[in-house]
Amino acid sequence: MNSHTEHLIKQQTGAERILRSQVIQNLWSGYGQIMRVELQGGNHRQVIVKHVRYPSGKSRSSGVSHDRKVRSYQVEVAWYKSWAEKCNQFCRIPGCLGVHNEGPEVVIVLEDLNLAGYPRRHKGASQQIANLGLRWLAYFHASFLGEKPRGLWKTGTYWHLATRKEELERMSDLPLKNAASEIDALLRGCRYQTFVHGDAKLANFCFCSDNRAVAALDFQYVGGGCGIRDVAYFLDSCFTEDTCERLAPALLDFYFSSLKKALIEQKKHVDFPALEKEWRNMYPVAWTDFYRFLKGWTSSYWNPSSYSERMAKGVIERLNPTKQTKKKK
Repeated sequence: MNSHTEHLIKQQTGAERILRSQVIQNLWSGYGQIMRVELQGGNHRQVIVKHVRYPSGKSRSSGVSHDRKVRSYQVEVAWYKSWAEKCNQFCRIPGCLGVHNEGPEVVIVLEDLNLAGYPRRHKGASQQIANLGLRWLAYFHASFLGEKPRGLWKTGTYWHLATRKEELERMSDLPLKNAASEIDALLRGCRYQTFVHGDAKLANFCFCSDNRAVAALDFQYVGGGCGIRDVAYFLDSCFTEDTCERLAPALLDFYFSSLKKALIEQKKHVDFPALEKEWRNMYPVAWTDFYRFLKGWTSSYWNPSSYSERMAKGVIERLNPTKQTKKKK
């Protein structure tokens, strides 16, 4: 950590000195680090610092990838400056102690969720753990229903089609490739829009010791969208496909019951049956949209009888009912 960064951290926390720092995680493609920093003096014994430095020359990503990363860090700055305070205790996030955003450097100083009572991370989920994440998403989506994502991504998520043209070109699954634009249009055209977290995988959720409460972090891809996009992505990160297929009906029921409760508590007046119908119908579409990204991003083997393949085929049939009828004849 250089003296400039140390000065920023002390300035934003009121600390007298930095005792030590530990790298928790390197950011993608050498764009910086996330550190746990121990302080002396001030009101915070320990903080998390996200320190971004945009690489230059040969060390940086390709043009499209670099621009996407830079935009994502600018979105995260905007999130903490303008929107984060709207989250309540049911969609808990780390408190932001300060942001520095100048030139090729971004420094975001955050509350340490470990010290705040959320020290647990899970690599796999039980239904109880998944329900905690779904409840967090429900309250998050309720909080921002109908809001315009000023300063954020117009369309949230890191895999949406407009930012993933290279992956689309690499796809060998032609039916899914040809349907990608229509799938994207269905999701963007939803009547009920909110903010999506955009990277709501299990690894971005922090749990309290007794697994009764949860907080979330990493807001680089927050933006506008249909809330079910987060739900599909989150469930995919929690379970194997077979388990997800078995548990999905109960998990979706829990999410929508939590969303209804959150909207009532927040006095959001909305035609909930219409919202639920629209988003439930979009669940296979959202799942297939992420699957489209995966099939372009990696050349892995895809089981033709898998849950995702069957989901994708069903969505494509929905988009082309006339063509499917002719095939059956």
